[in-house]
Amino acid sequence: MAVTLHETPSANRIHIGFYGKRNSGKSSLLNAFAGQEVSIVSQEAGTTTDPVNKPMEIHGLGACVLMDTAGFDDVGELGESRIGKTKKAAERTDIALILCGDGSLDEEEVWYRRFRESHTPVIFVISKADVRENIEGLSVLIKERFGEEAVVVSAKDGGGLEQLKERMLRALPEDYAQRSITGDLAKAGDTVLLVMPQDIQAPKGRLILPQVQTIRELLDKKCLVMSVTTDGLDDALAALSKAPKLIITDSQVFRTVYEKKPQESILTSFSALFAAQKGDIEYYRQSAEAIGALTENSRVLVAECCTHAPLAEDIGRVKLPRMLRQKYGEGMDIEIVSGTDFPEDLSGYDLIIQCGACMFNRKYVFARIGRAKRQGIPMTNYGVAIAYLTGILDQISYVK
Repeated sequence: MAVTLHETPSANRIHIGFYGKRNSGKSSLLNAFAGQEVSIVSQEAGTTTDPVNKPMEIHGLGACVLMDTAGFDDVGELGESRIGKTKKAAERTDIALILCGDGSLDEEEVWYRRFRESHTPVIFVISKADVRENIEGLSVLIKERFGEEAVVVSAKDGGGLEQLKERMLRALPEDYAQRSITGDLAKAGDTVLLVMPQDIQAPKGRLILPQVQTIRELLDKKCLVMSVTTDGLDDALAALSKAPKLIITDSQVFRTVYEKKPQESILTSFSALFAAQKGDIEYYRQSAEAIGALTENSRVLVAECCTHAPLAEDIGRVKLPRMLRQKYGEGMDIEIVSGTDFPEDLSGYDLIIQCGACMFNRKYVFARIGRAKRQGIPMTNYGVAIAYLTGILDQISYVK
């Protein structure tokens, strides 16, 4: 997907999810936060079907995405589907607000435990304070059952919203701060050469998101940045008075760039950088060793984040499958999923290869990694897999 950075990408925003039973006040509270009608509010239960996302800035927290979700007590066949989407939203939630509306807290406890298992901070909210009775009694029940103090709010008159914002600020994990893309690989004054093939995945006139974000960070670091396409690599190296400290390239041209780079230059890829920023790079590197054990009878899952129509020479859909089949057998079963269509049961796969995940937040990527680890399935990513297949895995530098 090619985008420009007119605003903070969703993947780099704090994801705040609103959860609760139907008609618990989730949509009204989100609208009050946003200061506009983002979600439909109705007395009819089940109005919110698919999760609704609203990017906004919250003072103290910064760039956020507010996520309204379907009630977790939804019913019927459609209700089950809606709850399934709510579960997917939970996987990318950095802070969960659980809205409570009555004294029956069994379902709230199920979701509370779900969030605690994924180390997601939870804030209990008693909504509709302007019309609700027995607020004190419900507060006591929540405290006794979960050991948490509930925040009392009214979307109608704004009561309690500032207190809720303060609780959200305190709930944000200490390690949430946006991780550097290039880490310790580049510092102020370093010359960095970006070798960026502008293939079919980069529409004319635009750069893909990993390239845009990396260039911006390098400029903010006060690095000296030069960008070329692969066919301009020789001329770029000849034009420089000394070898670049760091060369960043696309995984698909790893071998070409590696063979031409100066010995003293560090080499990495956009995919490898984002693997470290969004995922568990050491786990990815260890899992890459499983590639060597693949056979023609193996089953591999390729997981893309972007949803787009198949493209000729697409890395995940065409190039990686071709490399694997050429090396291990044409009969290899390679399944491709995109977006959030990631299987719950991974037991039938011998390996998972995840893309760079520039469109997903770190929380969601680690939800996938956790699922793979729990089921004992090795999981790596595009850049690491290609480096292994081209025999230069040990020559690639990674952010620690």
